[in-house]
Amino acid sequence: MSKILGNGGLVLLGLVVVVLVLLRFLGYEPRDQSPGLWVTGELVTDPVTDWSFTDDVTEIFVQTRSRILIPHSVTTYCTVHDGELYVFAAYYEGGTFPEERAWNRNVMRAPRARLKIGDRLYDRALRHVTDPALRTAVHASAEAKYPQWTSPGLQDVHMFVVS
Repeated sequence: MSKILGNGGLVLLGLVVVVLVLLRFLGYEPRDQSPGLWVTGELVTDPVTDWSFTDDVTEIFVQTRSRILIPHSVTTYCTVHDGELYVFAAYYEGGTFPEERAWNRNVMRAPRARLKIGDRLYDRALRHVTDPALRTAVHASAEAKYPQWTSPGLQDVHMFVVS
């Protein structure tokens, strides 16, 4: 009996590996509130000096790495303030940062992330913004870009600057 269970476990593990390999090449992107795995697109390796092209972009994808190195991707808002790109994590139900969002925990542990903007991918680092004056200014920028957005309030909006 244990031999059968052992073989069944190996078969199951093999299937999981095959599915993950397929998803790696095909991608499995997030949709609205549902997270995904890998994002796909054209990788941009040139430095970006002007992020203003994101002014017309409603949502972007952010792909981070979990502790077991499997990607975790989400949709989020972004805004440009003083030439820098910022991405947001809104905690509508409250909660403690970064524990309430897997991607926030991932960024705080390993700040490298892949952003998908349109059909292009950008490998960058994300840094949590803690300066109160900067947070206020960036939050105001986001409210101006997204007039339909109902912010949960500055205390529950966490932001990362892209570098």
